Amino acid sequence: MSDFRINFSFDQDDGADAQEKEPGAADDAATAADIEFLCDPALAGRIPAPERAIRFAPDWFKRLEREMDMKDAHGLPGLTAKACLPMTDAFSLGFMIPLPLDVQFHIPEDRVSVQMGWAPDAPFQPVEQHHPGQIGAPEPPFQSTMPLKFINPWRIRVPQGYSVLLTQPFSRPDLPFGCFSGFVDCDRFDTTINLPFAWTGDPGDYMLPAGTPIAQIVPIRRDTLLKQGMARASTQAELDEQAAAAKRKYGEESTYARDWRVKK
Repeated sequence: MSDFRINFSFDQDDGADAQEKEPGAADDAATAADIEFLCDPALAGRIPAPERAIRFAPDWFKRLEREMDMKDAHGLPGLTAKACLPMTDAFSLGFMIPLPLDVQFHIPEDRVSVQMGWAPDAPFQPVEQHHPGQIGAPEPPFQSTMPLKFINPWRIRVPQGYSVLLTQPFSRPDLPFGCFSGFVDCDRFDTTINLPFAWTGDPGDYMLPAGTPIAQIVPIRRDTLLKQGMARASTQAELDEQAAAAKRKYGEESTYARDWRVKK
């Protein structure tokens, strides 16, 4: 691992690797996968791989019961977030990039002089600092912020016409950091994407274990993006439609699941 590099070239294989492949094997794999995550061969099997996002649903959500021991204001069973299918669908949207290695953080009271550490035999530095001026610190809202970035060893490859939204894992207030969102044309960008973030937790000492979700990624086909919008007053017919839907929403059980939700 002495010649390990953070930025890899994936444009072609070296001759030895090419000779070991069975003809058509790589092409068949690419055809079978909607999205591919590529890492340096020296890391394959040594670091947690990206997976479907639903596998990273948080413990706070898993622990919830679907119903509370009470009625809501409309006389129906009081429900928790566990019964909110839009929230479940957001948890399951796309894929998650996990932290590749264990990382220790010391967050001082000033939240700026952040110290970080990892195993001495780590194959690469998993977290780096940005210059505070890159986000305008110490101007608001970054008066006490040291911008950091997760070093992501995974190149994301998608079909032509797709871009990838990289963002903070949805509905994860339990995570002590917040990623800055980015939208990358991964069908054209042929290298890895690092993940800028800011520490949002309290001062103190922390251990983020390998496998912690650090970014949720959602592939989006660019020609499906809606770019024209309008804000206007509802017509009477639209108000009636909205009132009827609200009456069903608050007066019947499981209406969204039964009639409005589209299975993802």
